[in-house]
Amino acid sequence: MNLNLSKMMWLLIAVFSFSFTANAQTTISGQVTDATNGNPLIGASVIVVGTNNGAITDIEGKYSITVKEIPVTLRASYAGYGSKSSETSGGEVNFTLTEGLDLNEMVIVGSRGQSRTLLTSPVPVDNISTQELINSGQTNIDQMINYKVPSYNSSNQTISDATAHFDVSELRNLGPSRTLVLINGKRKHPSALVYVNDTPGKGEVGTDMKSIPAAAIERIEILRDGASAIYGSDAIAGVINVILKDTESTSLGVGTGITSAGDGLTYNAEFHKGIKIDDASVNITLSYYHQDYTNRAGEPGGDGLFGVIFGDDDILNGTNPWLVDNPDMGMIVGQPEYDKLSATANLTLPYHGEKGEFYANYGFTKRNGTSFALYRAPYWITDDNGLLTPEGEDYNGFQPTFETNISDYYATIGNVYDINGWTTDISLTTGGNDVLYTIGNTINVALGPNSPTRFNAGAYRFSHILGNIDISKKINDKVTFMIGTEARRETFQVRAGQVESYVDGGAQSFPGLQPANALIADRSNVGIYAGLDVDVTETFLIGGALRYENYSDFGNNVSWKVQARQLFADNKGVVRASASTGFRAPSLHQIYLSNVQTLVSGGTISNQGTFNNVSSVIQELGVSPLDAETAFNISAGMTYQFSDNFTVSLDYYNVAINNRVLFTSEIGFDGDDSTTNTVEQILIDNAVTSIKFFVNAMNTRTQGVDLVLNYNGIAIGSGSMGVVLAGNFNQTKIDGTINAPGVLETEGYDIFSRKEQSRVTSARPNLKTILGLNYKVGGFTVNLNNTYFGEVTWQHAADPTKDQTFGAKVITDLIVAYKASDKLNLSLTVNNLLNVYPDAIVTGGDFVTDLGGRFQYPWEVNQFGFNGMILKFGANYRFN
Repeated sequence: MNLNLSKMMWLLIAVFSFSFTANAQTTISGQVTDATNGNPLIGASVIVVGTNNGAITDIEGKYSITVKEIPVTLRASYAGYGSKSSETSGGEVNFTLTEGLDLNEMVIVGSRGQSRTLLTSPVPVDNISTQELINSGQTNIDQMINYKVPSYNSSNQTISDATAHFDVSELRNLGPSRTLVLINGKRKHPSALVYVNDTPGKGEVGTDMKSIPAAAIERIEILRDGASAIYGSDAIAGVINVILKDTESTSLGVGTGITSAGDGLTYNAEFHKGIKIDDASVNITLSYYHQDYTNRAGEPGGDGLFGVIFGDDDILNGTNPWLVDNPDMGMIVGQPEYDKLSATANLTLPYHGEKGEFYANYGFTKRNGTSFALYRAPYWITDDNGLLTPEGEDYNGFQPTFETNISDYYATIGNVYDINGWTTDISLTTGGNDVLYTIGNTINVALGPNSPTRFNAGAYRFSHILGNIDISKKINDKVTFMIGTEARRETFQVRAGQVESYVDGGAQSFPGLQPANALIADRSNVGIYAGLDVDVTETFLIGGALRYENYSDFGNNVSWKVQARQLFADNKGVVRASASTGFRAPSLHQIYLSNVQTLVSGGTISNQGTFNNVSSVIQELGVSPLDAETAFNISAGMTYQFSDNFTVSLDYYNVAINNRVLFTSEIGFDGDDSTTNTVEQILIDNAVTSIKFFVNAMNTRTQGVDLVLNYNGIAIGSGSMGVVLAGNFNQTKIDGTINAPGVLETEGYDIFSRKEQSRVTSARPNLKTILGLNYKVGGFTVNLNNTYFGEVTWQHAADPTKDQTFGAKVITDLIVAYKASDKLNLSLTVNNLLNVYPDAIVTGGDFVTDLGGRFQYPWEVNQFGFNGMILKFGANYRFN
């Protein structure tokens, strides 16, 4: 790089002091506004045509670009508007854009070669701008996407240990493990947590989306198509690419909210600083978020769970004195409380006449949270030895807390350079996620008065480091060739808790991780890919990619993809199709995870053991080592632009996954006390009542349709309205039978019950639609979003008569924004305006279904949570 020392010194000063230094380069600046009402367009893209040089407009719609040579042609674009171009030799260039979906808006994801546009893309891509994310009315990125993209589902869990602190998220209902997440085009690491509780995505590993602060994001690109041949493992369902901000603005935002029930108070603050020094751009974002817990516990009076377990009618009917005083059984059922602090930095530094660019980005998030376990009623745990009860008061049981300390970081440095038309991108990325457990307000009963009341219960950690080399070239404006490689090393670590957390049954609610669970495991892989896109004619494009992958633990994989696109009707319409194979390497977590949990199963409180895939116990059962899942994906669709304001897209997809990794049901005693089979002897030898493990044992087929209608620029009074109707229909079926391995088949065990199967096939809505109305008039913008969540079905493990289908619901969100001045913007948001809740649980006589009345609403299948109406107020101030 041809960088002088002075430039680097000024850059370092900017990073640490937020100072601003003017430059003497040729600078072009201006504003991008709405043609209807003159309002600034925030987050619009302005680029120098033919280069990678560009800028994003700030909160006033303003931009500034420094160029080496003039004249140049600038192009301004914004999601939902037609783009415009203008040739200039410097000075001020303003753009006025007219509403009407621009199908030619540039996107990055979907190809390793030249960036393609939405119109010319042969695969479906959602390009969601910052403003669209804000218009969702949500706070966290996972929920912003959930209420903008119908094929994406995300929900908060409750009474589910660490899973309560991660919103389980997935694309096309294919499970959290099969969506790849990128930051500025580079792979983000998965979290350290495996979802082992009874929630959607059970047994899988997802990406911690909460670790990405919304304030740092410029836009999100979502590729809704299999992409393993381009990006490698995990991209079976698609790819989410988060693009970080690159602007000159300085802004401060604050907000607060509370539910209509008076709980769940939230407050947040975020600061963003964008700095230009010569050609360099530095963006720094700091944010803080606090959330209180909510409580929607049932109040049945009687305890159906322990009344049956203990055979006690007083407990069952609620005449027990403690239950008379505590009809809710002391429970806290709802969202957890947590505090989150995030810092993000994004740097770009063009050089050598803009032929090259050095870039770097970094993000760190710290999140401390508290959720709650089942309340230990005094008829369950009869004494706390005075450890939790204040002196002089009667013992009334206790509420154990499950506390997490979650750290997440990522960092990338890289360099792009043009060598005779060959664009080379060399980068190094690292990242990690830590989850530390503390079990509070509880005891280890076996230790009596010597028990601690807070326990370090252990920790999980996952990290990776990877290097990428990507090379592409546009040949004769018709052929784009790409080739590249990625080398990656992953490490999974389990740390044991303190002795008191696991000895003699362990801490109540969560026995700590034991030394036998502790480990450090790693692996490496190398991938090599090549691709070719050919514009056969001006309207017909065909492309393909091939990728070879080698993993140190399970071996090789070859994935391929072909795709084509045909324009018609004067380029207003597109017909597109693709076919591809994919794969997902079993995660290190799934191979090596082991623990013991205290759970309710079959009407008893039991210790359930998860044994890892390489343990002697699992090998004794005849379970094979985990192998990669493989997939075959086909899609076909079309897009048509009826007018500048009205577009429609329709896409069909069909994804078959073979050898899918599943987390088995609890495998326990067969009920015959007269004999002890091989499996039962293993349970006895390991002091657990049941075991679970990971195994390749299931094939699934998922097919669905995505529909998007976008109509903008509808004149109503002195304002303008835009309408978006988007929907997803999705169905997953299990192909064939699920066969038990080895000894388990011999002994006649069912390793994946009806309940577990329903988590794969019906735990998420098979129909989801979003109707968004956006009206702009004067300084006001009003968004009314209606999200239809289709029905979900919970299946009983053994008895079909106890299955329950929870009906479809519509969640309405109202967001009103007002531009109080050139610098100050205010907003009022009402989430779930009509205070809609899911259907209540109907037990069908099975007291485990709602844990004896503790739960009103479903948690094992989850459409949108159960917090009810939420009111929020926000303000954003721009300093320059």
